[in-house]
Amino acid sequence: MASSASLTRAEVAAMIDHTLLAPEATPAEVDVLIEDARALGVLAICVSPSMLPVRAPGLVVATVAGFPSGKHHSLVKGAEARLAVEQGAAEVDMVIDVGAARAGDYTAVLADIVTVREAVGDRTLLKVIIESAALPDEAIVQVCRVAERAGADFVKTSTGFHPAGGASVHAVRLMADTVGGRLGVKASGGIRTAEAAAELIAAGATRLGLSGSRAVLDGFAP
Repeated sequence: MASSASLTRAEVAAMIDHTLLAPEATPAEVDVLIEDARALGVLAICVSPSMLPVRAPGLVVATVAGFPSGKHHSLVKGAEARLAVEQGAAEVDMVIDVGAARAGDYTAVLADIVTVREAVGDRTLLKVIIESAALPDEAIVQVCRVAERAGADFVKTSTGFHPAGGASVHAVRLMADTVGGRLGVKASGGIRTAEAAAELIAAGATRLGLSGSRAVLDGFAP
């Protein structure tokens, strides 16, 4: 099992989407986010689509679609994602209709993801936020399978805004076992310590969504 002692700071930084999705965020705070991301050596920044375009040379720019509820019409999610790509986003984290997943309507979930996949094209990396804390295990498995069928690149645990909670070791392990390395697994929501990050990586997370990246990275050896 991975631990904060067995992972280096640089290895973990290369997995991080340094994130600012607070609704009250300002352009000045996005500028600070970019500066911090460069200083920390993380892979990517993730910002709200209304903050695009941004200048962030050397960093991957990610954004969200249908965030945070997922209760947007699929065509609206697709249009939002397409515009974000036109404004410089290389990655899009879309939120599924969690209610459809809870109801077992995986055909609707599939159509939702396919709509966004087709809207952004094959060159954009697509992550599918499943809100794992709000779903039973069987639904987590089925949604991960649907995401793979729809052409997603990653499945992601959480928005970080749902009252049910964020990432858990159990959900990440279940998601990783389901996609079997064919898709990436992004853990996000409530990850505040190096120990928590290490546990999620050991469970199969290949990307981390963090708003407190510095505090997490400070727990790893150089």
